[in-house]
Amino acid sequence: MLLVAGCSHIAYYAQAISGHLDVMRASRPIAEVIVDPASDPTLREQLEQVRAIRDFASRELALPENHSYRTYADLERPYVVWNVFAAPEFSLDPLRWCLLMVGCVSYRGYYDRLDAERFAAELRQQGYETFIGGVPAYSTLGHFADPVLNTFLRLGTLEVARTVFHELAHQLVFVPGDTQFNESFATAVENEGMRRWMMVRASAEQRSVFATQRARQAALAGLMHAFRKEFAALYASDRTADQQRVAKLLLFSALRGDYANLKASWGGYTGYDTVFDDQLNNARLVALALYSELVPAFEALLAECRQDLPLFYQRVATLAALDADSRRAALTRLLVTASDSVEESADIAAATASE
Repeated sequence: MLLVAGCSHIAYYAQAISGHLDVMRASRPIAEVIVDPASDPTLREQLEQVRAIRDFASRELALPENHSYRTYADLERPYVVWNVFAAPEFSLDPLRWCLLMVGCVSYRGYYDRLDAERFAAELRQQGYETFIGGVPAYSTLGHFADPVLNTFLRLGTLEVARTVFHELAHQLVFVPGDTQFNESFATAVENEGMRRWMMVRASAEQRSVFATQRARQAALAGLMHAFRKEFAALYASDRTADQQRVAKLLLFSALRGDYANLKASWGGYTGYDTVFDDQLNNARLVALALYSELVPAFEALLAECRQDLPLFYQRVATLAALDADSRRAALTRLLVTASDSVEESADIAAATASE
């Protein structure tokens, strides 16, 4: 997630600046927290792990070596900001807001949940579907020393590693106005970083848990991708509004049914249940797509680079320098490469199983 740094509305601009300054004021050097006798022993142990993760990020993943994630802040709340996403009733094209520093983005962030809820209510009155998502971390793109926050430290070592790798990736390559490109790139770096971290630092149990998580994420991403295509086809059709409305309800019902089958195959794992609650709508589909839709394209590019991260970053920077249409065309070609690779792997697996 990226820090929203400005807006034409003075109140929004003021809360963004005030909220970020509050975060920075709450920050203390991790080294200072660790040696402080008043610090909780569990916190000290967690922050020692954070230091190892942060060093690994720069040393092994070629991510920026700077002061980010060298400090810690306890915000005494579960999320640092709450993002508001919005989409029309019959479209998966998100509402966008053009902000200073980051260009046009597909969400609007608030440091106070009540402010986010008020803004979402205004959008619903205008006919938009909305979704509010709590965010544990954001990146200031290297303009500030981003701190480790209790909002993601509480999620455990694996989530801390994922967050640090993801947010540092934003400091390497960022395209103003292309949220999906930025988030998918950072997620691809996060995935590769986790793969390498798990190989050298994780226990056998952690590796098993991580492998299970990745398999579930991949299955869910595949499910959501397939249904987004169906929703897009419906909204592009010449059906009347009433007909689209009925078909839309049927599609959401089918999506929930397929998720129930997927959940059963996981032994009843409930980790994604909130995705399919009563808030499931176009805005939530949009929010999910921002972080996952283009990840296979970046992973295909990384494979072309033979997992050489510095080379990969150079190639991504080249993509970032293209105009929007050319960049999207290049990523679409990479998605085809990724799809072909998956099909080839499936064919090999099937052939092996039949022997």
